[in-house]
Amino acid sequence: MRRAMITGAVALAAVGLAACNQSARTSGGVNGICKPFATTSSQTNPPAANATPGANVLPAAPAGDPSAPLDDCLHRWGYALAASSDTANVVAQATLAACTSQLATWNQQSLSSETGGGPNGGAVEAPSLMTGQATNPLAEHFNFAQGRALFYVVQARAGKCPPPPATPGQATTNRQS
Repeated sequence: MRRAMITGAVALAAVGLAACNQSARTSGGVNGICKPFATTSSQTNPPAANATPGANVLPAAPAGDPSAPLDDCLHRWGYALAASSDTANVVAQATLAACTSQLATWNQQSLSSETGGGPNGGAVEAPSLMTGQATNPLAEHFNFAQGRALFYVVQARAGKCPPPPATPGQATTNRQS
C-alpha cells in the first residue's frame, strides 16, 4: 500500500513537472536565453540593460553606440529567420544580408569620424586584439556583424525565442507571408 502511494506521488509530480516544461515551450522559450526587443519607448534603456547579472543575454548597446542600429537589425532578423530549415550559417548570412545598410552606415560613420585613426579615416590597419593579425575597423565591423548574426540565429533556435513584434515604422515590406 505504501509503495503504491509513493509511486502515485512520483507519477503526479512527474506530470506536474511535464506541464511546467510544456508551458515554457509554448509561452516563448527558455527563461533567460531570449534577448528582449527594444521598443521605441525604451530605446534609450532597452529591457536587456535591466537584465539581472548572469542572465544569458547580450548586454544592451550603450546609448550613442554607432553599432546599436546594426545590432538591433541583426537581432530582429536573426530571430525572424531562425525558424528556417536552413543551416544556422546560411540563415546568419541571410540575416547579415538584410542588414547591409546598417553595416554600411556604421562603416561610413567610422570613416568620417575624427577618431578614425589616420589619413584614410577608419581604414588604418592595426593588430587585432583577438587574433594579432593586421586588420582595420571595416573588417572588424564585418566580423562583428557575422558573429552577432550567427549568435542571434542560434540563440533564437536554442531558446525557442519568438520573432520580433511588428512595430510601426519597421521595414517589414520585404517579409513574405
